[in-house]
Amino acid sequence: MEGGAGAYTSRMPEDVFRDFRARRAGMVKALTTDVEKFYELCDPEKENLCLYGLPDETWEVNLPAEEVPPELPEPALGINFARDGMEEKDWLALVAVHSDAWLLAVAFYFAARFGFDKEARRRLFNMINNLPTIYEVVTGTAKKQSKEKTPNSSSKSNKSNSKASRQAESYTKSSRMPLPKEEESGEEDGEQEDEEEHGTTLCGACGNNYASDEFWICCDVCERWFHGKCVRITPARAEHIKQYKCPDCSTNKRARV
Repeated sequence: MEGGAGAYTSRMPEDVFRDFRARRAGMVKALTTDVEKFYELCDPEKENLCLYGLPDETWEVNLPAEEVPPELPEPALGINFARDGMEEKDWLALVAVHSDAWLLAVAFYFAARFGFDKEARRRLFNMINNLPTIYEVVTGTAKKQSKEKTPNSSSKSNKSNSKASRQAESYTKSSRMPLPKEEESGEEDGEQEDEEEHGTTLCGACGNNYASDEFWICCDVCERWFHGKCVRITPARAEHIKQYKCPDCSTNKRARV
């Protein structure tokens, strides 16, 4: 298992948070965009398997470390044994819950190893708590919460009122052309407020916030937004898509034997 305490060049809450966020991104990929591969790797016929998030934003399914005690806290054992014993969405949600618990364990393991005081631990927790949990991303709860908190995303008519939203909608068909001058010369204060509100929109794949300088695409079925890179859609490819369906909406329910 990589990423022990010796991998750090500095030992601040921000460093531990970067590690947390990278590992979390890898695990989110496993449970969303890479879910078919993840499902296949979790063969119930194999031994106790664990889902690991790695510091380079990748993931792996592997056997637990043999050393006792391990260098880092270990994820939940035997996630593969429950794969065929429950509905797929329930199984993924269960793995997501255990993944959230593991990420917190790793983060506060480092906090203890590095001797963080009360204030440093508070800073670390606050940074972590500003991100949706993996469970919220996998079950769609994060998107629902974002809609509740963001007035201009509660309806299509309100959403279209913000400059940031219009830009994001243009990104759906990969148009990165600037907005007309009459739109750009509108009320700057109102536009700034709208962009801040739209900043709470989360990618349905990785769970990270909206950024106006990134290519985004919206699913025409579930109306969730995704980074183009997370769903492997380029601006050029988006121009030829009449109706975009995200991986969840385009994948039929897996047949059970």
